Amino acid sequence: MQTDIDPRNLIGRKAFDRNGLKIGTVDEVYLDDATGSPEWAAVRTGLFSRDAFVPLAPSEVVQEALRVPFDRTLIKDAPDFGVGRHLSPEQELQLYHHYGLDVSAPAPTPSPDRDFGRLAGGEG
Repeated sequence: MQTDIDPRNLIGRKAFDRNGLKIGTVDEVYLDDATGSPEWAAVRTGLFSRDAFVPLAPSEVVQEALRVPFDRTLIKDAPDFGVGRHLSPEQELQLYHHYGLDVSAPAPTPSPDRDFGRLAGGEG
């Protein structure tokens, strides 16, 4: 993903799959606790649908939209953990496996007072 983009500026952008099909609109951006960099986006998949988590590392912003390099069906079938909450390391691992992303690098051990997957622009 483009690192010069403020993660709060992703909120409200349209999201498209690798074939150019609309997935929905970015509702929230989740930051990695260890690095503070944007890691996941929650994309509202429809008016009465849920939010689907998509990985930001392989995604890019193209013409004011988020382009996610996965099929729409895979994205809509992603594990549903609800939004507005922290993602646990186990939930993140499930998402990495769902998208077939490399998780060989060991995750940093969180300190007891820190949460993974905090929201961009949130306190803490």
